[in-house]
Parts: sequence; structure tokens; C-alpha cells
Amino acid sequence: MIEKFEQTIKNEINELFDTLDYQMLNDAKELILASENEGGRVHVTGIGKPSYISGYIASLLSSTGTPAYFLDGTEAVHGSSGQVKSGDVVIAISNSGETAELLYTIRTLKANGAKIIGVSKNRRSSLSKLSDICLCVSIKEEGDDLNKPPRSSIIKQTVLLQSLSILLQNERNLSPDDYVAWHPGGAIGKSLGA
Repeated sequence: MIEKFEQTIKNEINELFDTLDYQMLNDAKELILASENEGGRVHVTGIGKPSYISGYIASLLSSTGTPAYFLDGTEAVHGSSGQVKSGDVVIAISNSGETAELLYTIRTLKANGAKIIGVSKNRRSSLSKLSDICLCVSIKEEGDDLNKPPRSSIIKQTVLLQSLSILLQNERNLSPDDYVAWHPGGAIGKSLGA
């Protein structure tokens, strides 16, 4: 069983890099940079398992020079959308792109002037259609007999958004000194001479 999972993950990751739309990834980078130039910020959201990716990606972006905030996908329509101002960028993550609560949130944020980077399985999803830029990650197999619990989809979405973080980091010419300024504690800070 574990061997099947291992092979599935290898296949899915290889497929991700074989089919990655680098132009869309670059467009997402440019949208974020343009927003920042106008005083905008980045927020990351999702419902269910993607909400955990959202927290990680917001933290990763922040630690590599792109201040980003986690936005609770359900709380947003109960007042938390006030953290998103017109011109901000929201990265919204949903494998299906059809999660009703998330779509409600995205419609609310768009109406308030936010720009949306949607991450879902294809360009035909409702989330992709609502997005200014859609980053698509198709999934054939999740890695188990049920083929439902999100395993490879979560890994692929994470790798995709890590790739975006690298583009942004490179744009900023992040130095070890910059990085250690945000990581003075723990093993990372120690390894960089903090």
C-alpha cells in the first residue's frame, strides 16, 4: 500500500512539473508585485484541508519577503473580509474549485475590489472562472484505494505555491541577512549566524 502511495506521489509531482504553466505563475507574481506597489497586501485562504496549506503559504511568503496573511475562508463572510482592502490579492485554494463556502467568500472579496489568484484542478471550475489568474493543478490519483482523501492534491498545491514564493523571493533578491532578520530564533537563525 505504501509503495503505491510512493509511486503515485512521484508520478503526480513529475506531472506537475511537466505541465506547469510558467506564464500563469509569472502572471501571478506580477499581480502580487503590482498590488504591493499600490500599497496592497496578500491574503491566502481555503476551506478544510486547503486552509492548512493557506496558513503555511502565508507564513512562507512572509518569511521570504512577501508579507501575507491567512484569511479564514468561512469567517470572511462574517466580518473578516474587512482585513482585505480594494486592490489586495487573495490566493484561494480549492481542489474542486466548487466549494460553496469558498465561492461565497470569493464573490464577496471580488465585490470589495480584491484581485483573486485561484488554485484549483482545472480552468472550468467555478473558482477559476471567478479568478483574475488561475493556477491549475490536475490530479489523477490521490494515492490510496479510496482516491478521495486529499494527499497528492495537497502536495501538488503546496509545491505549486512554493514555486510562486521562489519567483517572488528571487524578484526581491533576498539575502541571507534579510532572511535571518526574520528568523533570529531556532535552528534557522543559528545556522545563519544570528
